[in-house]
Amino acid sequence: MDKSQLVSTTTDETAGDGSGRRLAPEEVERVLDTVFGTMDRPGVIAGALREGETVTLGSFGSFHGQNGTAAFRPGKALTEYLHDETG
Repeated sequence: MDKSQLVSTTTDETAGDGSGRRLAPEEVERVLDTVFGTMDRPGVIAGALREGETVTLGSFGSFHGQNGTAAFRPGKALTEYLHDETG
């Protein structure tokens, strides 16, 4: 899945959240760019890692710095989902 597919899928998913509001693709892209960054500027995750912080996204997992490199540790719920171990 590339960025445009992620934006499109996320936009579609926001329509079904029960709020009655669908986020515009431009809004979704702006949020993704802010969180993950662009070629022109780092996102908030990169900024936190540079400051030595760990970014934890609930049961999805966490990002952390490891020897000057970003690393991701999947959460338990994500791992169980990928192994088809969820109910």
